[in-house]
Amino acid sequence: MAKVKHRTQQKRLATKGFGLQNNQRRSPELESNSTAQNGHAPKAAIVFDLSESDSQLLRGADLSGRNLTGRDFSGANLSTTNLRQACLVNANLSQAELVNAMLQEANLTGANLAHANLIGSDLKYANLKSADCRHANLIGTELFQANLRRADLSHADLQRADLSGAILLDADLTNANLSSAILHQAELSNSHLHQVNFERSNLTQVHLCGAYLYGANFAYANLAQADLRFTQLRKARLIGANLTGANLRGANLTGADLSYANLTGANLRGATLTQANLTGTILPDSNLDN
Repeated sequence: MAKVKHRTQQKRLATKGFGLQNNQRRSPELESNSTAQNGHAPKAAIVFDLSESDSQLLRGADLSGRNLTGRDFSGANLSTTNLRQACLVNANLSQAELVNAMLQEANLTGANLAHANLIGSDLKYANLKSADCRHANLIGTELFQANLRRADLSHADLQRADLSGAILLDADLTNANLSSAILHQAELSNSHLHQVNFERSNLTQVHLCGAYLYGANFAYANLAQADLRFTQLRKARLIGANLTGANLRGANLTGADLSYANLTGANLRGATLTQANLTGTILPDSNLDN
């Protein structure tokens, strides 16, 4: 019975254009003009109007490897849907439900995921370059080695997300919540991290060189061997943080709270500590030479 239901679902999806990759449906305009100005046949225009019934049909569907470039899935229910290696370049997934969706190695370059619900989704090795993820719910998501370069993750909820080895160069994470997240060896150089919450996160060997971290919260976070060179950490909260072996050369820690932080073996050469709170801070073997 389940197999029959699955075949029926796949057949209905095919009639909507989801079963087609290389032979997608064309719009009437393109059918009447099969040759583009450059002499090549124009790409098929996507003809798709997502109704409420279509939205329900997509839940749990197998769309792995499909070419869904530019599709409008705004508000759609794609929970548990298999979108592994799917092409979703410039797709509109704003306010979509993607709970526990499979998006491994999917191409989401330039996609709109604003306010989308991706709790528990798997985005390992996914490409989210320049994606709009503002206010997205990414709690507990797998983003291992994902490409988030220049992505907008402002106000996103990334609690307990795994971003190990992820690339977030030049990304905007203003006011994002990354508490208890894993960012081991993640690349966040030159990213905008104004007032981000990293409380109790694993940031071991993270690359934050030149990042803007004004007012960021690193309370009890693990920043062992982190690269924090030339970072802006003014008024940052580093209470009880583990900064053993961290490189803070040239960092601006003006007004930062480093109370009870462990800076054993840290490099603070050229760092600014004006009005910083060093109550109970552990500083043995730290390099404080200017």
